[in-house]
Amino acid sequence: MSTRWYPIYQRGNPQLRVFLPNFWMKLVRPLPQQASNIVHFQCSMEMTKHDIKNYLDKIYNVPIIDIRTKITTGRFRKDAGKGYIVKDDDIKYAMVVLPKTMTFEFPNIFEKKKGDLEDDTKSLEETKKSFRKYINRNKDRPDVPSWFSI
Repeated sequence: MSTRWYPIYQRGNPQLRVFLPNFWMKLVRPLPQQASNIVHFQCSMEMTKHDIKNYLDKIYNVPIIDIRTKITTGRFRKDAGKGYIVKDDDIKYAMVVLPKTMTFEFPNIFEKKKGDLEDDTKSLEETKKSFRKYINRNKDRPDVPSWFSI
């Protein structure tokens, strides 16, 4: 169900309308001791279990066995600037159980290859060399600020 208000259709010059839900879901890294067929999502507070099931089934064609939701309350903390007590927003989590035959593996987005590591060490050495050169150039001028260098 969507809470958006759309204009009523008027005759003449009809426009294409796409009706999107107000809901959103974010994939969250699961706990290490979880079974491989359980997927964790952070979702909007308005979503029910039926909405989550329809969302995943209709949009992504994911078969679902069971859904469990949990609402965690936001932290109470003191605002750094004013000193007020501030409460963070509550968060709703959904644990979705897939069939036993399916397994979910959290994607490793930042996987480094061997060539990337060599490039990183090379650039680090070049940076160290240029910094030593900068220090040696300005070591006899301790009273001059660093931004005013030769």
